[in-house]
Amino acid sequence: MYLLGVNSVYHESSAALLKDGVLLATAEEERFNRVKHGKQARSDNPHELPMQAIGYVLGHAGITLADVDMATCAADLDEMRRVHEQGLPSAWNDAGDRARFLANVPKIPEVLAEHGFRGDFRWVPHHTAHAASTFLASPYRDAAVLVVDALGDDAWSTRLYHGRDRSLESLLDVRYPASLGYLWETISVLLGFGVYDAAKVMGLAAYGDPAVFRAAFDRLAWPTPDGGFDMDADALRFAEIMYYPPSAYHDRLVELFGIPPRRPGDDIEPVHEHIAAALQAKTNEIMLHLADHLRRRTGSANLCLAGGVALNCVTNTLLLAESGFESVYVQPAANDAGLAVGSALYVWNGELDRPRTAPMTHAYWGPEFSDEEIRAELDRRELSYTVPDDIDATVARLVAEGRVVGYFQGRMELGPRALGCRSIVADPRDRAMREILNQKVKHREYFRPLAPSVLAEDVADWMEVPGDTLAADMMLVTYRAKEDKKPLMGAVLHVDDTCRLQAVSAATNPRYHRMISEFKKITGVPMVLNTSFNDQEPIICTPADAIATFEKTQIDYLAAGSFLVAKV
Repeated sequence: MYLLGVNSVYHESSAALLKDGVLLATAEEERFNRVKHGKQARSDNPHELPMQAIGYVLGHAGITLADVDMATCAADLDEMRRVHEQGLPSAWNDAGDRARFLANVPKIPEVLAEHGFRGDFRWVPHHTAHAASTFLASPYRDAAVLVVDALGDDAWSTRLYHGRDRSLESLLDVRYPASLGYLWETISVLLGFGVYDAAKVMGLAAYGDPAVFRAAFDRLAWPTPDGGFDMDADALRFAEIMYYPPSAYHDRLVELFGIPPRRPGDDIEPVHEHIAAALQAKTNEIMLHLADHLRRRTGSANLCLAGGVALNCVTNTLLLAESGFESVYVQPAANDAGLAVGSALYVWNGELDRPRTAPMTHAYWGPEFSDEEIRAELDRRELSYTVPDDIDATVARLVAEGRVVGYFQGRMELGPRALGCRSIVADPRDRAMREILNQKVKHREYFRPLAPSVLAEDVADWMEVPGDTLAADMMLVTYRAKEDKKPLMGAVLHVDDTCRLQAVSAATNPRYHRMISEFKKITGVPMVLNTSFNDQEPIICTPADAIATFEKTQIDYLAAGSFLVAKV
């Protein structure tokens, strides 16, 4: 039985395919259409399906839409209509936008049918799909499940569940406009970034003092006795800021922080760092509050996380260390890209009551390309290349010599982190390498941290490990470097001496593990610097993407499959 999961209602459009409950492939549309997030979240396009991602997952299985028995999408039409009919708070401030959105979402199965789908179609509520994407993909049979994002189904921002075997019991929900996800997007705009730039704010937060604006954030958001949280809806007019610019900042926020919105390109001042730090501290406070409530309600030793806020590595580590849970699992595509997998798993396990299959222990579910395909693209572009006897030992040697290498191999990663298949790798020891990559290759801000990919067996010798989690394999936690190792990690240490690391297992990525092992033989350091293979664009997917990004940046070498290309 083939079951297709689709996400298209908002953004991070994606597709996933199960065969008899086993995940075969999943990918984000942005990797194919080269549009960040796949598309904009607009009222006129929820039925704009990720047809290239769908084509990929079907092609991987050697089938067409006509062969798919069942399809599903993450949306709760009844709840969306209830919000509209009862006049409840909505992110669609304009009545015409809301009506247009409600008219377009139901077209999704019709569009699938136009492309040849003839099977049964199921809707799965947004947050239920998030919860399924993490619990049903986890190794746990019993877990507390915490889903925190901006908004789902025009209703909720946060939902708490108890996962047991194949079921998800809803325990508590927080309704819009109380939304940690939207709070991050709002502050991101205030600080002169975009609504999708939470990762920038997270990096900036380490430079600031959270005490400076603690009182201000206490006025904006606070935990509630029922285990949830609330916010000042008048000060945080999310709909105006997110979807209806340039009406952006009214006087309440400007008065609260004492600064006008920072314009993109303006200098970053200490006040901006302090605001980011206080936002991170408030997030930590509320997430610990939610997790504590879940632990007491469920009695479970395990915590599963999903939703866009679950991409916050700092908070994830705090939950691992201080929430009281023994083990934590984070969906590698915790944002809406994971909804395709989640909705499909929920239908298979929850609605069809079929047994759970192997857990999702890695993120390598995208396209891969043979040496023949890579060679053909190199020849088409008339590039000179060599075929080293041992490409990975050669890459390790080049990195040890201070070269920057684009590393393209295996199946593309799912989610926002490059994990050694579509990565740029460099020497982690010299702090100057961080500036070189941020300024000359990635063209991004000085405060953005760069991550180390560390041999899994060496992590505990180099890092302070706060608990048991697969999230380290997905680059979704931050660990503090051990004092005696810091001098050897200058390029991958953030300003607070933490690293957003990836633990590299020989079982899940043997080639990347071997390359790092070769680097360790040369230097004694069991890690390489790893950043995503892109430049102000989605992470690369194809050999053509790799070549294009290699040629337009100051990357020294491209290692693609068995081939090595040097910058002329």
